[in-house]
Amino acid sequence: MAQTILVVDDEPRLVDLVTTILESQGYAVIEADDGDAALIAVRDRMPDLVLLDVMLPGQDGFAVLKAIRAISTVPVIMLTVQAGEADKVRGLELGADDYIAKPFGQRELVSRVKALLRRAEMPSVAPVHSLVTVDSRLAIDFDTREVIVAGQRIKLRPTEYKLLYHLVRNAGRLLNHETLLTRVWGREYLDDTQLLRLYITYLRQKIEPDPSNPHYILNERGLGYRFVEFEGRPLRDLP
Repeated sequence: MAQTILVVDDEPRLVDLVTTILESQGYAVIEADDGDAALIAVRDRMPDLVLLDVMLPGQDGFAVLKAIRAISTVPVIMLTVQAGEADKVRGLELGADDYIAKPFGQRELVSRVKALLRRAEMPSVAPVHSLVTVDSRLAIDFDTREVIVAGQRIKLRPTEYKLLYHLVRNAGRLLNHETLLTRVWGREYLDDTQLLRLYITYLRQKIEPDPSNPHYILNERGLGYRFVEFEGRPLRDLP
């Protein structure tokens, strides 16, 4: 069955162009021209990915994204003519997975869509080793994609989960920026260290006692990150 992509934009010519490009790649496309229609489509049609324009009539794309995140973890790529750092960070902080600036080329659009859909497919985890206890405060349930912090279960977003998976599987080892970006986002993102820093921040906010003074996810300045080494872990057996 073809994967379904929801395109949310009020410019008919752009929607037609994007639809043609995506359908030529074998995707099924749903169209929406405002936030209300987008939310109905997300709820009722359950697309595999959403392309969401920032400049929409009524609610802007940021408001729509916030509403989507209240009901779904579907991957979202924001489309905008304003590719400034502040807008990019705002979208990512609200739960967007990626950002494409208009005008964009066919190759860029297709590569970003494919990379994000690949990223949304979680790595398999051996059930016998699905629960990893780091210490008395932190455990990671790879089966449910949750962290257990001081007895409280906290759900991870797909990209957060995948980033933590690679860090924990290589606990005690330094993973450089390029390795993490390639494994989590794809080779198309090799230079996007800002994206990596942002998701490291998200993880630290969820698992660290003091995110400003991290204990679990350590930074090797200018090189990369490593998860603190701990004993009694069957991590090398994770796939």
